[in-house]
Amino acid sequence: MHELRGAPEPSLMDIVEKLAPCDLILIEGYKREKHPKIEARRSDARKQTPLAADDPQIRAIATDNVQAVMEDLPAFSLDDVDAIADFILAACGLPLARGARHARN
Repeated sequence: MHELRGAPEPSLMDIVEKLAPCDLILIEGYKREKHPKIEARRSDARKQTPLAADDPQIRAIATDNVQAVMEDLPAFSLDDVDAIADFILAACGLPLARGARHARN
């Protein structure tokens, strides 16, 4: 973690270069960058427009209302951390830390 103290936010690539080498980087934000993503949706969010329709980099959706997801993507409950972690590990070709769980497809 680093305080910006008024400095501009660094680019995603600047951050990645500081972290390399590593097997997996989880980030929040940078939603306009071209990298694989999981879209987070909340029923009470101010903006309700889904991002997945316009972003082919979105690989899954984590939401508080799985039944409302209309896209043909895996969908997870926001609280199902184990299933989300398993999905990320499988998508990256990394070994699962526990038995695989399945998302709604």
